[in-house]
Amino acid sequence: MSQGKKRVFVSFDIDNDKAIKDFVMGQSRLPDFRYEVIDHSEKQAAPIKTWERKARQAIKGSELVMVALGPDTHRAPEVLKEVRIARRQAVPVVQIIVQPDEKYRPVPGAGRLYRWDSENLRELLTENSGEALTHGHETDNKASKRV
Repeated sequence: MSQGKKRVFVSFDIDNDKAIKDFVMGQSRLPDFRYEVIDHSEKQAAPIKTWERKARQAIKGSELVMVALGPDTHRAPEVLKEVRIARRQAVPVVQIIVQPDEKYRPVPGAGRLYRWDSENLRELLTENSGEALTHGHETDNKASKRV
């Protein structure tokens, strides 16, 4: 892996939030984006056994699980399962508010909320951020700088 780059699994509600996920991935390809988000997420719904096996492998190979929040993400079964898998594998999990004007509810157990901005992304995606993220299991409903 290139120095300063972090392997990130993007978790999203496949039935409702593909546009949010595409935005997150598209931003990672911009020239001024000084880090690369590697897309491990499923492109479409897969049979449950296949999906779960692939999700476990991808999350295990990731350094961070980033939950892209949309209006119904908090009750998307796949997202809830991916968060549980990440927790069992001790992979840090954070939630990203991509569209602050949208209504959303945090995903239970999915860690801190962060607003999608360059300062937060730099903090989340730098090599040394893992220790701070490991302890971020609480969920904060307020939109502070991190949120």
